[in-house]
Amino acid sequence: MKIWLDMTNAPHARFFKDIIDYYLNNGDDLLITTRDFGDLNKLMDDFGFDYVSVGAHGGANLSEKLKCSSQRFDELVDIVTSEKIDVALAKHSVELPRIAFGLNMPNLYVIDNEYAQAVNKITLPLCDRVIAPNVIDTDILSKYGLDPSKLIRYDGTSELMHLKNFNFNPDVFNTLKINLKFDKNILIRPEASMASYLDVNHEVSVLLSIVNTLKHHANILLLPRFKAQASIFKDMDNVTLLDPPVDVSSIIKSCDLVIGAGGTMNREAAILNTPIISCYPGKTLAVDQYYIDKGLIFKSLKEDVILDTAFKILSNDKKENKTTFSKEYFNKRYDQLFNLIIDNLNNLAKTKS
Repeated sequence: MKIWLDMTNAPHARFFKDIIDYYLNNGDDLLITTRDFGDLNKLMDDFGFDYVSVGAHGGANLSEKLKCSSQRFDELVDIVTSEKIDVALAKHSVELPRIAFGLNMPNLYVIDNEYAQAVNKITLPLCDRVIAPNVIDTDILSKYGLDPSKLIRYDGTSELMHLKNFNFNPDVFNTLKINLKFDKNILIRPEASMASYLDVNHEVSVLLSIVNTLKHHANILLLPRFKAQASIFKDMDNVTLLDPPVDVSSIIKSCDLVIGAGGTMNREAAILNTPIISCYPGKTLAVDQYYIDKGLIFKSLKEDVILDTAFKILSNDKKENKTTFSKEYFNKRYDQLFNLIIDNLNNLAKTKS
């Protein structure tokens, strides 16, 4: 079987890692395409996977986004047309569903952001099957043109795929040679300010003032999304800018608190049972609400509330080390999602033959 897998963001590398390993070990042929954005290609190199990097993101400018997507579309068509693809797979890729549809290629699509309107409108109507968490409202997806009969649901969130084979490094701070001045450690993850689904200024950060306050009380480990964002926090006292790829999961588990204006890392922290304050500036996603309802994520956009909550968490000397989910609970949901991807991909490939 020949599979085309397109990945456009760094978390996709971790999400699809076990899927890639499965098919490579099975002797199947994979054409993996990526784009030059964030840490995606660095992670792929770190994992040792062969891939073809095609195009770029386009940044915060809408016209540049459109131009880059159009250029990437043209390049991908040339690459894919020369291959005998049996089935295509992606997670929130803009280009893959349109190319797969145009070339009469069955495709499987994974989503977890029901408010990514610009992407969902031009992709979901063209997908043969779509895998999404149970907590996402079917009616919202249907408004984008998705046929509900093509929707496949699972319990949990996509971050389950990131953490199945996670090996905790309790000495991660020493491994990274991080100088720790205080007893408490906070991981900071700024917002995805270049994403089409967020209307924010990429030249500033909603977390700058919060970091300026908390850096006097705890060690701040900050994981920027791109160079321009890193420059916002550059040369700040007691703020360590992490240079990915790093063992983010071990860092999360070793920290006393995570403050995130994004989504993926917040949900990973919830699974790893590290206290998490979300200040995601967009409408709350269903996958985030899933953890908020379980009491595993606290969300606020008010700086005074965020700081007050942070100080309360930092003052608690009894950090719990228990796992949020039992091993059985976690494995059951991981296996469900993993098998849904494999089974549907295999079934779609058979429809072509």
